[in-house]
Amino acid sequence: MVVTMFQIIVEIPEASSLKDKRRVVHALRDRTLRKFKISCAEIDLQESLRFAQLGGAVVSNSKEHGEALMQKAVDFMEKLALAKLQDYQIHSELF
Repeated sequence: MVVTMFQIIVEIPEASSLKDKRRVVHALRDRTLRKFKISCAEIDLQESLRFAQLGGAVVSNSKEHGEALMQKAVDFMEKLALAKLQDYQIHSELF
């Protein structure tokens, strides 16, 4: 069993309140969940007004498949143009 995860940090420059930030984060998360059927959540920087850190995970039987799916999810989030991608990491663990 292979668990592949991503961590992504995005900047939300137009957010003027936590409510604005939440709207963008929920849109990113929900669209990614629906399209790729992966687990995804805001994992850090909840108190920051302009930055959010999201994490995602998928379980598969192949490291290559999991990492390709995570890369597609990150690319999808970047193309949505709801927030600016600052940094991301993709990592797989074999169990």
